Amino acid sequence: MEIYMVVALLLGMCAIATGFGFAILGGKFLESVARQPEMAPVLQTNMFILAGLLDAVPMIGVGISMYMLFAL
Repeated sequence: MEIYMVVALLLGMCAIATGFGFAILGGKFLESVARQPEMAPVLQTNMFILAGLLDAVPMIGVGISMYMLFAL
């Protein structure tokens, strides 16, 4: 029974952390583009690379939680 609570907590924390990360990333991107509009294409490329890396974090959490759920 404890393992189900741990898995649920792990998945919930991954989702919350990713939401905060995307919110901060998007806000800083908009601030940067508003400050220097000519840098928008470079900043957008960098933002998409960081968004992909940020999206990898919950996938690792899902993998760990599935391992805990089915292998332990």
